[in-house]
Amino acid sequence: MTKQVLILGGSGRIGSKVAEDLIAHTSANITIAGRNLVTGNSICQQLGDRAQFKAIDLTAPSDLRAAVSQADLVVHCAGPFHYRDASVLQICIDEGVNYIDVSDHPSFTRKALAYRANAESADVTAVINTGIFPGISNSMVRRDVEQLDHAEKIHLSYVVAGSGGAGVTVMRTTFLGLQRPFEAWIDGDWKTVKPYSDREVIDFPKYGKVGVYWFDMPEAFTLPDTFPVKTVVTKFATVPQFYNYLTWSVARWWHPKLLQTKAVIEFLSYVSHFMTDVSDRFSGIGVAIRSEVTGEKNGQPTRCVSTLTHLDTAVSAGIGTGTVAEMLLSGELKKPGVWAIEQALSTELFDRAMQRRGIEIHQELI
Repeated sequence: MTKQVLILGGSGRIGSKVAEDLIAHTSANITIAGRNLVTGNSICQQLGDRAQFKAIDLTAPSDLRAAVSQADLVVHCAGPFHYRDASVLQICIDEGVNYIDVSDHPSFTRKALAYRANAESADVTAVINTGIFPGISNSMVRRDVEQLDHAEKIHLSYVVAGSGGAGVTVMRTTFLGLQRPFEAWIDGDWKTVKPYSDREVIDFPKYGKVGVYWFDMPEAFTLPDTFPVKTVVTKFATVPQFYNYLTWSVARWWHPKLLQTKAVIEFLSYVSHFMTDVSDRFSGIGVAIRSEVTGEKNGQPTRCVSTLTHLDTAVSAGIGTGTVAEMLLSGELKKPGVWAIEQALSTELFDRAMQRRGIEIHQELI
């Protein structure tokens, strides 16, 4: 029988790109779930006969449960995840339905991981933090770690051009990440780090030298849980680079209570989105990822460096999530429990998925 996929937040920028990937690479029927009937129906018309729209309010558990019970796979794209609990995951476990999300906030990741034993008992595979970063980036790290005999340090850097082709939700995520200091795994210990601090210049393919800054990401704690390294660095930047200076000034000069006020976050998000609507015309909406793992190979100090670029950040996020969805639908991937992407997906499966979609990752040992 034809598989049924429910995409929550499917009418958003990321959710719609996940749907496009699934239409292209699977035979599944797709239900786009959201609150905007006009947008949802428009997206379904573009996707074709295998897509339909369904209005679902995530705060209405009975409606959500009814929709989940009809699905073979649920893909949760309804961010920002800073505001979400793990109720969708709980319903999927109750209904015995596999689950994926594009979560990118540490607080949500911790809530989801707490359900690991429940999912395992229910024989449900739940993969969290899929997308581009986190997502493909985490699998790049796994690939690099496996090239070394011993890994000591992971350094992940990201740069996004303008809006990245995503909606205002991504802007919200950026400013929500500035609200408070966070814990980073440095030299074998958890240390407090200020968001958007410690600027470091990284040479990215296509974008050249860009200053990147500490940013609170789920991989900051899932990677040291997965790999026995002493340090994990997660840094982020945007281009044009003047956006970084604006974000840095907000992180440094605005009172913390302002950044914890929803109205302020909304103001900053919409102003930023308006600005990127203009700058996207000359900056593009692409993404670059650089993974550097330091350690030893054959008794010698060695670094394994991988880089990836894509012209559209939202499309690449759709690919990252779509590949995992395809594997779950086909049965290639089955691992009951709740797992960060690098814990669920083998390098063999990852490489195969990237090749199928024409995604090139450059890797070298230095």
